[in-house]
Amino acid sequence: MRTIDDRIVHELNTTVPTASFAGKIDASQTCKQLYESLMEAHASRDRVIKNCIAQTSSVVKHLREEREKNLDDLTLLKQLRKEQTKLKWMQSELNVEEVVNDRSWKVFNERCRIHFKPPKKE
Repeated sequence: MRTIDDRIVHELNTTVPTASFAGKIDASQTCKQLYESLMEAHASRDRVIKNCIAQTSSVVKHLREEREKNLDDLTLLKQLRKEQTKLKWMQSELNVEEVVNDRSWKVFNERCRIHFKPPKKE
């Protein structure tokens, strides 16, 4: 799901012209399309990660309730710990996502700032 972020530098280098080639390609349209692709990819990944966090949180809550009823069940404890670890991993993935997104927007703005102005966020 991070393909667009992984390839943004290459994409910008091959589609947004330097000053000497500016007349041959419509850089504003290219930057607009890249902006829309980035926005869509970032929103999609954010939605998927948050959905996974919500589902895993629900499982952890349920396992905690079961654990309180049956304190001697080691299998249940093991499963609870496994789900808690998964939840922490998913939450840390949100931080990774923020770093990836920041990097992509920095590169995008460096190359596209003179060709395209993103709409104001509400």
